[in-house]
Amino acid sequence: MSRPTVAVSAPGKVLLAGGYLVLDRGHTGLVFGLDARIHVHVKTLPTSPGLALSEIIVRSPQFRDAEWRYGYRETEHHGGLQINQLKGHSTSTQSRNKFVETALAYALSYVSAHSDTKIGSTSITIVADTDYYSHPGSTPGTVPTRFIDFHVPLTEAHKTGLGSSAALVTAFVAAVLTHYLDEKMLQLHSDSGRRRLHNLAQAAHCAAQGKVGSGFDVAAAVYGSCVYRRFSPSILEELGEPGSPQFSQRLTRVVDESDASNTWDMQIDKAAARLPRGLRLVMCDVDCGSESVGMAKKVLAWRKENPDEAALLWATLQKGNDELAEELLRLAQGITTDSRDYKNLSDTILTIRSLIREMSAKAEVPIEPKVQTDLLDACCRISGVVGGVVPGAGGFDAIVLLVENDALPSLQQFLDTYKTTAESDSGPVIGKVRLLGVKQDFEGLRSEDIKTYADWIR
Repeated sequence: MSRPTVAVSAPGKVLLAGGYLVLDRGHTGLVFGLDARIHVHVKTLPTSPGLALSEIIVRSPQFRDAEWRYGYRETEHHGGLQINQLKGHSTSTQSRNKFVETALAYALSYVSAHSDTKIGSTSITIVADTDYYSHPGSTPGTVPTRFIDFHVPLTEAHKTGLGSSAALVTAFVAAVLTHYLDEKMLQLHSDSGRRRLHNLAQAAHCAAQGKVGSGFDVAAAVYGSCVYRRFSPSILEELGEPGSPQFSQRLTRVVDESDASNTWDMQIDKAAARLPRGLRLVMCDVDCGSESVGMAKKVLAWRKENPDEAALLWATLQKGNDELAEELLRLAQGITTDSRDYKNLSDTILTIRSLIREMSAKAEVPIEPKVQTDLLDACCRISGVVGGVVPGAGGFDAIVLLVENDALPSLQQFLDTYKTTAESDSGPVIGKVRLLGVKQDFEGLRSEDIKTYADWIR
């Protein structure tokens, strides 16, 4: 059976407000999609006449030795597709890529449950927009500058904190399903198609992480910018492992929401996530990074040990986050006497930052470290910079700023010579700060023109 060559991309994200709170269904997060995307291209693997292969090759050509070869087989008792990494190829890395491997197992198990057609071998190529990584690279030939060769193994690339794993898993499962399933069974841009892709990507991403996360990053990858309330973790608790008896049936019930017990209860409000026309969301990379999983565990441990104190602080933070979203929406709708009057917005951001620092101190977690505080304060003294935060879980990832459009040259000039003067607070000392090229993007998953990747496909 001839299957189409397809390409799908998913955006990165920035959690402007709601870090840690978004882990609890009682709270929400304001997340913006970014125009930095992860792209996945899928085509049938050509074979010689009469030769049948059961192999899937996944490549990430922007990195050195980033190729993974997988064999697959249908397991007994509706266990879905079992994926095994094939060793011994000179071009392939011997290390595992848990996100690729898990996304492939989940996607193919779902396909096998919905189609009697033989899976067939494929070649899958992953390409990332430049701003996902700090490491300098080069632009080969006529390839657009959005794709560069990073000249390092994937394990040595420094992420900028834009949500690459969620964007990868989301684009990956969407591209695989679009390639294998008939369009009548799954339409990428229909409401029902988006919802199923969301559910499958959430399940695969949680499995790859080894835990059930809040899912705001996957929601942004599918739907774009939104105010997000997480799904109940119990939805995925009984799913089990690929290959276990009835896994594909359980996966199908969860993804397709075939009975009331499998209904996903997340809330995704796209209309509530807006930016006024005169403002741009920008990010500044400090090329340090932090371990958000470890930080989250410490914050949640503090919350458990101090429930009353934490509840009051989280409720106050939620109020500030709500006011931030409402003020952005008010400005976007033009309900103001002066379109450039951002004082309320700036004050709200300062209040949120103060509360975040309070939580940081109480939990003994560097959510907004001193070096980041100094950087944010310095940037906010520039005319036209309305405010900024260390987004998401915080730490030493990129900071995010809300900037008036005509203030970008002044911000760039300032960052070109910025040097931190803060003492290291038991963490990295940031060096050169780089203004990333990303900005807000309200679109989620989308199909792409396969010609875009011609210089990267083989």
